[in-house]
Amino acid sequence: MPSLREEIKQTRPFKSLHEETLLNIVRTSEVVSAAVAEALRAYGITGTQYNVLRILRGAGSQGLPCGGIGERMLTKESDMTRLIDRMLALNLVERTRHEGDRRVVVTTLTEKGKQLLTTLDPVVKEAQRKLLGHMDERSLKELVRLLEEARESVARS
Repeated sequence: MPSLREEIKQTRPFKSLHEETLLNIVRTSEVVSAAVAEALRAYGITGTQYNVLRILRGAGSQGLPCGGIGERMLTKESDMTRLIDRMLALNLVERTRHEGDRRVVVTTLTEKGKQLLTTLDPVVKEAQRKLLGHMDERSLKELVRLLEEARESVARS
């Protein structure tokens, strides 16, 4: 596997180990996101839409308001309403008024959305295996710990 410097054809050394590490995180995120997007493309949805479907499955039959979905997103979406609108057009989700407070609009999965998730479960599992299957459990746990530590540092800043 080429180093990041080789991969991006950088001729000079990085300014610091911190810079090299951060750029490696960014590059790895891009590579992983692209691989997942490629796996989902055949099913007509994006990684962001898949994330919404996953969140709504976890929310169960009560669903979530737009803001609740946004809080759980892996990547921040600037216009959740438009994203949900596109998913409505695909008949993957539906909106209803909250019974207790008619001002609140709740989004839930449609049957088509649930079926798509069931279809995608093994597809996503295989993508995860291809991306990380070469790492043992101990390495994966250490990677998770280090990434969480990095995010915690950002949150404290």
